[in-house]
Amino acid sequence: MQVVNKHQSGRPNGFLALALMLTVLAGCATGPKPRPDAVEGKAAVTEETSVMHFDDGRQGFVISEISRMDGDARRDFAAAVVLMEEQKYDPAIELLEKVIGASPGVTAPYINVALAYGQTGKPEKAEGHLKTALTLVPGHPAASNVYGLLLRKGGRFAEAREIYETALKAFPEYLPARKNLGILCDIYLDDPTCALEQYEIYSQAKPEEEQVLIWIAGLRLQLGLQP
Repeated sequence: MQVVNKHQSGRPNGFLALALMLTVLAGCATGPKPRPDAVEGKAAVTEETSVMHFDDGRQGFVISEISRMDGDARRDFAAAVVLMEEQKYDPAIELLEKVIGASPGVTAPYINVALAYGQTGKPEKAEGHLKTALTLVPGHPAASNVYGLLLRKGGRFAEAREIYETALKAFPEYLPARKNLGILCDIYLDDPTCALEQYEIYSQAKPEEEQVLIWIAGLRLQLGLQP
């Protein structure tokens, strides 16, 4: 299963595509920083998490889960991903709920159905499924990133911060959560010190992102620090 960045790879909304392992790419969608001027039980998961590099230069995480999907569930999952790409969220939800019923220990269907529920204006259902994914894999970076954005949208900023920080303890190099925590601290929590720390860590890994460099410069100026 692979989390893919809608901005970099063309798969909308970070939907998870099925494979034998869950590969969480470091470039999952974070959303723009809203500047005023621009603005069944535990899953069987290995304890080892490694950073890997892909042939196209991207960097990501590998989280191993023992797949509990049979052939029918895999086909339904794949069909649901296609429906989500086509923005047909209601039939996608129907298929994903079926997959969850057949394979309750696999995280990807919970994350995808949460994304679909979010797109159909049902944040409570989205949150319930994200909580299940995080019960299966505590600190799951993709689930945490989606959950943090959901909480932020709902004005639950302190909870969003806790979700991001928990994920980053388990996956400190997971850049989308790092960037989104910075945005949360910067814009919503009025915590420039936190924001600067997150942006600088993010920028060390992604120095080509000029917008983040601009944010860093502005915060350093705000805090009276050397550029």
